[in-house]
Amino acid sequence: MKQLDTEHFPLVPIAQSEIKIASFNLLNYLAPPNAYYDFENIYSYEQWHKKQHWLTSILEALQPDIIGFQEVFSADELQSLLRDIGYPYFAVVDEPIVEGDFIYRSPVVAIASKFPITEVIAVEADNDAAQLMGWAEFSFSRKPLRATVDIPHIGATDCYVTHLKSKRSLFDDPLPETIAKSGSALASFLGQRLGNWGSSMLRGTEAALLQLAMVKRREQTSNPMVLCGDYNDVISSSCLEELTASRVYGMSESDTERLINFYCLYDGWQLYTQVNPQDEEAIRPATHYFNGKGSVLDYILLSQEFNASYLGSLFEVSHYHTEDKHLVNSSFDIDGYSTDHAIPIVTLSLRS
Repeated sequence: MKQLDTEHFPLVPIAQSEIKIASFNLLNYLAPPNAYYDFENIYSYEQWHKKQHWLTSILEALQPDIIGFQEVFSADELQSLLRDIGYPYFAVVDEPIVEGDFIYRSPVVAIASKFPITEVIAVEADNDAAQLMGWAEFSFSRKPLRATVDIPHIGATDCYVTHLKSKRSLFDDPLPETIAKSGSALASFLGQRLGNWGSSMLRGTEAALLQLAMVKRREQTSNPMVLCGDYNDVISSSCLEELTASRVYGMSESDTERLINFYCLYDGWQLYTQVNPQDEEAIRPATHYFNGKGSVLDYILLSQEFNASYLGSLFEVSHYHTEDKHLVNSSFDIDGYSTDHAIPIVTLSLRS
């Protein structure tokens, strides 16, 4: 775990009544002269400076208090940048894979906070649960992290950062001849179908085992929960819908509310529209575009302490912003080395 020296940073005043949380996919955040994925993918120093400047400008403009990052290769450089703009707490729990001393693969997630981080761990998969779901061996494609953050008014809050398996095919190798003739059009067709479904299975399993770890932690500590990240799928998809489901078949609504809702997660956007019903019909901004089609892949999920419909909640989602100018109205001089994801931000306001 990497964490900053906080000796020279003042603590955030307890009087702060609004908290901003962001999820931020940095897209190949790797300092030169190292390369991401291929030896030709190296930022020039000018390009890297532009990426750093863009990142600094965005964070200074948006002023999130807690940020969950994805696609981090250069953790030390990110740590240094954040320190200089007022984020005294930072952590990662994993390292990228490095081949041939300079080709980097498998970026990691990170978290930064203006509030004290009191504990950081890598979330581990429950092997017994994985085996029940048919996985003899299982590991997350990218290790999720859990940071316990001391948030004003609410105290110890477990903030999770994830980057679930992408939709890229689970395997690159050709199908065995027993499935389809090598090199044939049918082999390509079947390989794509099987590979895509394999990715969905892995992504869904990652989501389920992460949720299991969160529930078990919640049972032990009762800490509020935040889960932010790049989910690589819409939250309503068949492999992710259980993350925000509260139903228990055969259980009454009253028992569900009494026994289950404590462990549930709620989509920040949905919590925002509950507080602001005039925006219920608003079109939710996309966070990623592929072949000209936008979709929401980046989410911030929250436990009931941030749900205004729960009488015991301390905060409510008073604002939801998707920073997407660099995607929908970009200027190459400014945004040319930014990221291919928008940045969702929830504002949590203390309830009176």
